[in-house]
Amino acid sequence: MSVGLYYTPGSSLCRTVLLAAKAIGVDLNLKLLDIAGGEQLKPQFIKFNPQPTIPTLVDNYFVVWESRAIITYLQNKYGRNDSLYPKEPKKRAIVDQRLYFDMDLFSRFHQVYNPKTLAAGHPDPEIVKSANEGLESSDTFLNKSEFVAGDQLTLADLAIVTQIS
Repeated sequence: MSVGLYYTPGSSLCRTVLLAAKAIGVDLNLKLLDIAGGEQLKPQFIKFNPQPTIPTLVDNYFVVWESRAIITYLQNKYGRNDSLYPKEPKKRAIVDQRLYFDMDLFSRFHQVYNPKTLAAGHPDPEIVKSANEGLESSDTFLNKSEFVAGDQLTLADLAIVTQIS
């Protein structure tokens, strides 16, 4: 089995895939991309990922990008059971909803940290307020259950914890 992951260590989205792969039991062949150097813009990378984004997974000529699509694919293909991504429709819908929530959380955090890390600037206080509201929303999930999507660890927890950390 040859499952390759194009990634960069500083990306929370890449860390989500690394964490999920470990939890699922999939060994990844890691391929570090120099994003600052524009390696993801080279024709050989764009040939199989026209967006060109990371993380990008290549599993025996099947290519998928977007972290949440990658982790659900890995679980669906390699998962030994359905505990991380339940098959029961209502439970899965909650996990999926929390994964979509994670997209929003990522966007809010990205707006806070991007100006500071890329331009040495300071984020707008309203953007910080929005990020804090996202964190408060995640707290409401945890007030109702031990994990963000119920009473057991799921892919949604793995995605959200990398955003918050």
